[in-house]
Amino acid sequence: MKKLGILNAAIFGLMMSTPFAFADDITFAVVGPMTGQLATIGDQFKQGAQAAADAINATGGVEGRQIKLSIEDDQCDPKQAVSVANRIVADGVKFIDGHACSGSSIPASAVYAEAGALMMTPASSNPVLTDAAAKAGWPTIMRLYTRDDAQGAFIGPWIAKKFAGKNVVVLHDKSAYGQGVADAVKATMNAGGLKEVYYDGINAGEKDYSALVTKLKDLKADVVYFGGYHPEAGLILRQSAEQNLKFQLIMPDSIASPEFWQVAGPAGEGTMFVFPSDPQAKPEAKAAVEKIKAGGFVPEGFTLFSYAVIQAFAEGVKRAGSDDPAKVAEALKNGTPISTVVGNVTFDEKGDLKNASYDINQWHNGKYAPIAQ
Repeated sequence: MKKLGILNAAIFGLMMSTPFAFADDITFAVVGPMTGQLATIGDQFKQGAQAAADAINATGGVEGRQIKLSIEDDQCDPKQAVSVANRIVADGVKFIDGHACSGSSIPASAVYAEAGALMMTPASSNPVLTDAAAKAGWPTIMRLYTRDDAQGAFIGPWIAKKFAGKNVVVLHDKSAYGQGVADAVKATMNAGGLKEVYYDGINAGEKDYSALVTKLKDLKADVVYFGGYHPEAGLILRQSAEQNLKFQLIMPDSIASPEFWQVAGPAGEGTMFVFPSDPQAKPEAKAAVEKIKAGGFVPEGFTLFSYAVIQAFAEGVKRAGSDDPAKVAEALKNGTPISTVVGNVTFDEKGDLKNASYDINQWHNGKYAPIAQ
């Protein structure tokens, strides 16, 4: 009897000291601009990720493990992004839902790749992110969002056709995101037969764009494509209106936020922007959208893409039978569609989203909706 007790004690001790797969909670980091001028995007990331984690946890979690979120703020600043990335991997977190701005995602990706962590951005669109990762042999850098070159291939030819013979100006904010998407649009617009009358970068964060407005007046600008964010776009429109200058502003996805209208006011009327086909309208998103709205938040912009990243992580761990990031990434790239709130998604070998589709949206009276193309 005594020997049996000793044996049981030894077995119990071995069980307590041996790590069991799927025994503990699993932590996903959510990284974006939680403070600063672009905090709206960070809030979208956080709200989407939390809603996904709550939904998955309510149905048993990830193979029995509950999801915990670690919310991190990089303010869309490259240096801060690298610092945050180093802290995340030092804490042993293996999965990162982020970053938002391409200028932050690109340098942070090197930190995650070296640590073997899986980063999946729900917003960064500069092609360099996944192109450079593929060239360097980093399999754990992925994107559950569209690329600038794909967005340019969509809207550039449309601008060339729609505004043939008009004075088109192309501007950007000198960021990896803003310049990247502006250059992609410029290239495909030019290929479509329309040459811009002016191309330049502006300084983000300024409060006075009167010199730019004067330049646009001198150019008799009919259309301005601006690769940048809502604070600058709203100010340029307001200050243009004050000088009685009206032009058609076209932007990328960054102004899918009510804050654009808060900055621009009535001067924002008619502004167009490109965004992936509205995930809120997809049947797969219905329950999630209702739940998020019931909590007092409208899941605009990148909210549902952040939600989908958490779903992809959970599905990848399940498919791989492991929380090893490399194995999870491999499982997600096997060609089998992954069911998410933004629809069924698949990834190519670079980790990019396949078969993205777009809407052209237009702001009217403080709200936006897709227009007929």
